Amino acid sequence: MFAKPIDLSKARILVVNDDGIASPGIAMLERIARKFGAEVCVVAPESEQSAVSHSLTIRRPLRVHRLKQNRYTVDGTPTDCVMLAIQEIMRAAPPTLCLSGINRGGNLADDVTYSGTIAAAMEATILGVPAIALSQNTTPPHPAKWATAQKHAASVIKRLARLGWRRDVLMNVNFPDVTNARVRGVVRTVQGRYKTGDDIVRNTDPRGQTYYWIGAATRGHDDRRGTDIWATDRGYISVTPLHLDLTHRATLKALARHLPEAA
Repeated sequence: MFAKPIDLSKARILVVNDDGIASPGIAMLERIARKFGAEVCVVAPESEQSAVSHSLTIRRPLRVHRLKQNRYTVDGTPTDCVMLAIQEIMRAAPPTLCLSGINRGGNLADDVTYSGTIAAAMEATILGVPAIALSQNTTPPHPAKWATAQKHAASVIKRLARLGWRRDVLMNVNFPDVTNARVRGVVRTVQGRYKTGDDIVRNTDPRGQTYYWIGAATRGHDDRRGTDIWATDRGYISVTPLHLDLTHRATLKALARHLPEAA
């Protein structure tokens, strides 16, 4: 079912990311959240946790450090941060919205399966808190055009909050790698496809041992109209609803001819 629209002026907003507490993106997102008049709590990894996906720390204890009022770090993953924020740090007054980001680099297409930014929003959604992941697309080694996200993030969050969305869905927002003047608008998109991680660097360390380093993503352009890649390549802000249920219904239906349903 669809959740009710969110009144941002009365919201309790959890801000999290995967780039770490010192990243410019989370500082920007915190400032944006506070301008809504909402109660804001930041709970972020103490160091960068990019590409850790939905990993959870279970084989060692986690430490939470309070930096100041409503601002904490966790020596763990983005998923750890959200779980501790909702079930411990904000337990007395749980968040009514989770904002994850703003990530340095896009979270498009197949990258959503690797992304700690998406995973944080996913964990919030699983725990019953509506979530929006936000990312500023960029092309390494060029610097991120943070001004684009800063200009448009608040209005996108407001539009989505007014609409509301299904409880088992998270919203994935990607800002294009263009200047403010070249942003063409906000559009709804589907998840695109591209192969990532092909750029593997092989080298030798000072002791003569071979090592491998997974380099930058190899981004093949998905030119299908309406995908997140297609949209951001053309200067649009992409909004993709991502569903927690990974079941492929068409295949499930096809399997009915060969496998019985559980009794």
